[in-house]
Amino acid sequence: MAPHKFTIGQDVEFVPGAWDTNTPRGLYTITRALPGDDLDRTYRARSAKDGVERVLREQQLRPGGLSAG
Repeated sequence: MAPHKFTIGQDVEFVPGAWDTNTPRGLYTITRALPGDDLDRTYRARSAKDGVERVLREQQLRPGGLSAG
């Protein structure tokens, strides 16, 4: 299994897909790397906007601070 792309404490930008209408786009901080398969690793991350911690898929994330959220 490949290692996770992001590390605990790293800021990332969540880019929602068509089915992610209840999860706000924007800056999140990784709080935990969760087990998963090579195709879809997951993370727990806390939103900078509302402070809620959510489970996000790696393919929906990119390094934070690249664009306005």
